[in-house]
Amino acid sequence: MRQIAPPLERVIHELGKLPSIGRKTAQRLAFHLLKMPVDEVASLGQSILELRDQIGFCERCFNLADQPLCPICSDGGRDASLICVVEEATNLMAIERTGAYRGLYHVLGGALSPLKDVGPDELSIRELILRLQAESVQELILATNPNVEGEATAVYIARLLANNEISISRLAQGLPAGGELEYTDDLTLRRALEDRRNF
Repeated sequence: MRQIAPPLERVIHELGKLPSIGRKTAQRLAFHLLKMPVDEVASLGQSILELRDQIGFCERCFNLADQPLCPICSDGGRDASLICVVEEATNLMAIERTGAYRGLYHVLGGALSPLKDVGPDELSIRELILRLQAESVQELILATNPNVEGEATAVYIARLLANNEISISRLAQGLPAGGELEYTDDLTLRRALEDRRNF
């Protein structure tokens, strides 16, 4: 005997394919959609379709964009002498939220990961090198994630540019605000000591 109507089950199944959405959360979302006004559900569905149809990659930095250039690359007020290299557009958004950076970006589309068959050719590293040759960049900030893949990617890019005159920097890594030394892992504590600055 079936317990859930097939249309509801299909929505639960589709929502469950999203990252971090398990069956229970998908079910809660599906029931919430049933309670929403029809026009709001239609608007949600339309915006999802438009997302897939209208969003692509910036021709310059590979950020998400609905035009040939993303809003950041189109902004003449940004400092074109700085390029911050990130793995994904979500990393770019996190840096932008801080309001502390006014340069440009380059989105790699991931990180080197031999176990996942992600090599340099699967990332936009070649495009980054070509961009550095064509633009007058003074500093490249490597803002890859502080994990094995991110570190490997940063080291790979730094080695490719070893004979270049561009200054290469890496985001400082260390203690989180409000953290306690007692509960900090050894690697984080070591990096905090190595990246210490004058007070």
